[in-house]
Amino acid sequence: MDICRVQAVNTAIVIGASSGIAKAIFTELADNAEIEQIITISQKELVFNVSNNIHHHISCDYTMNDFGNSASNDANENIARVCLALSSIKGRITKVFICNGRLHSLNNQMSVHTHNPQTSKSPENQQIEPSTVLSPEKRLEDITPASMLSVFQSNTLVPMMWLQHLVKIVNGKQACIISVLSARVGSISENQLGGWYSYRASKAALNMLIKTSAIEYARRAKNTKLIAFHPGTTDTELSKPFQANVPEGKLFTADFVAQQLLTIHQGIEFNNQAEFLDWQGKTVQW
Repeated sequence: MDICRVQAVNTAIVIGASSGIAKAIFTELADNAEIEQIITISQKELVFNVSNNIHHHISCDYTMNDFGNSASNDANENIARVCLALSSIKGRITKVFICNGRLHSLNNQMSVHTHNPQTSKSPENQQIEPSTVLSPEKRLEDITPASMLSVFQSNTLVPMMWLQHLVKIVNGKQACIISVLSARVGSISENQLGGWYSYRASKAALNMLIKTSAIEYARRAKNTKLIAFHPGTTDTELSKPFQANVPEGKLFTADFVAQQLLTIHQGIEFNNQAEFLDWQGKTVQW
C-alpha cells in the first residue's frame, strides 16, 4: 500500500469518505492551496475529480456483523494495517476527519414508524420510507439488541478503532486536528425529548470516548486536538427520511457544513482537551 507523496508536509485524511459530508470536506480540501495531499479512506473504491498528484484513495473493510466475532477482529486488523501504511507520513498529518456513522438502513421488505426528537412536531405514528428497516426508536418497546449493536458498531466502535490506531502516526511537532462527526442528540445534559435510544446512546458513548482519548492523546500526541463535531441537520442520505419537520433554514447543505468545520479549524485552541462543537463553532454540553 503506497502513499502517493511521502514527503508532503501537509496531509489531510478523510475517513468514511463515501458520506455526503465527507465528500464535501474533500472538495473544500482540494480547493485549499495549503493542503499538499489528501488521503481518502472508505470501504469501497471511490473516484474523485481531482489531480492524482494530491489525492490517494485507500479501501478498507471495517464491516462488522456483531461484537466480538471474527468480522470485528478483521475490521480492527484492517484499520491497523491502514494506519501502519500511513506511518510513512507520520508527523506530517495536519487534519483527520472521521465521518463514519449511521442512523438508519434500507430494505424493500419492511416499514416502520418513527419520530424526530429534534423537533416538537412528533406525530404518534409518523410513516416514513416503506423501505426503512433500522430506524430510530420511538419507545422502549422498539429497541432490539441487533439494531442497537449495529448502530453502536458504526457510530461508536469504528470511529474509536481509528482513534486507537491514529495516535501512533499523528504525534510529532506538526499540529493536527482530528474531527469526529458526532451529534447534539448525543449530549446527555441537553436530552429533554427522549427517543432515538440507540442513536443517542451511540453518540453519547462516542463523545465519552473522544473526551477520554483526548486525555491519552495529551500524553502521547500533544500536538493533536480532538473535536466532536455536530454538523446540524444536513441534506444527506442519513437525514432524508427525517427532513419533513426540519424548521426552515435549518437544513444545511453538505458544502456549507464542510466550510463551517474548516473555518472552525482556523481558530481552534490546542489545549490538549477535547471539544464538542456545533456547526457555528459554539460549545455543546457533553
